[in-house]
Amino acid sequence: MTAKKALITGISGQDGSYLTELLLAKDYEVHGIVRHTSSLIANTSRLAPVYQDPHESGRRLFLHKGDVTDAGLLVNLIRDIRPEEIYNLAAQSHVRVSFDLPDYTANVTALGAIRLLEAVRASGIDTRVYQASTSEMFGLTAPPQDERAPFHPRSPYGIAKLFAHWSTVNYRESYGMFAVSGIAFNHESPRRGETFVTRKITRAVARIKAGIEKRVYLGNLDAVRDWGYAPEYVEAMWLMLQHSEPVDYVVATGRSATVRDFAEAAFAHAGLDWRDHVEHDDRYERPADVPELIGDPSKIAREIGWKAKVHWDELARIMVDADRAALGEGA
Repeated sequence: MTAKKALITGISGQDGSYLTELLLAKDYEVHGIVRHTSSLIANTSRLAPVYQDPHESGRRLFLHKGDVTDAGLLVNLIRDIRPEEIYNLAAQSHVRVSFDLPDYTANVTALGAIRLLEAVRASGIDTRVYQASTSEMFGLTAPPQDERAPFHPRSPYGIAKLFAHWSTVNYRESYGMFAVSGIAFNHESPRRGETFVTRKITRAVARIKAGIEKRVYLGNLDAVRDWGYAPEYVEAMWLMLQHSEPVDYVVATGRSATVRDFAEAAFAHAGLDWRDHVEHDDRYERPADVPELIGDPSKIAREIGWKAKVHWDELARIMVDADRAALGEGA
């Protein structure tokens, strides 16, 4: 029996690496697009647990150089690989950075999605497409936010993702494509980038406990977020493409905390008082912030059986333990 093939854009990111592990465990042949750099290790470090040398026989992980700004590359790859499933995880995904790089964010996050959708249509293959949408599209909409909640994005990132989201809906309705969007609320892990607030906090906890640093600078401590565990969220992505119908879902835990709450829990797990080490810096404030994002995941639980198991407080402990272990420190 021939293995199913999947193509992942953004394969070297947090979600891409966990999704790769999940699909390989399910005996998929996995293809991923990675941007060309002079350092292969730097570009694929999150894939280290499953990376396979190109000279290995029988390998099931294939990496292709390129990115979603190249429409021709996307058409050629999809035509040649003929994947049964495509996961579009590529994006400039840092909300605060999107204010500084709005043009780049739109080119990769918004136009990248429509290039991919058009490449699928142009290639003429029968495939299922997952688009990584985001809770940032809700913006000022009052929580809890579900699939029927109106969108009001408050950043170039949120706006770009909303373009990608509605493009996915449009291609599904216009061309009959099996194309779905997972409206994922914040999901974190030890593989989260070091400039994202959760990882910034847990990495600082580890370094402060080890005596390397004394403090960490944060922006808005009152922002409320629904934080989940990334390995669980990639399972939701996969389940959405196994569903009998193309349906968009909110992917969330339904529980929330402030940035302050997360910092308090992370520092406490290492026996520290967050108030002794956290300082405010205006540079990390957004020009237009989003006060509360709290998802209602009841539809995805009811229709395809997905439900988050790890919530924000346990997540903080998982990430602190991983960052301390990376420094050779014990619990």
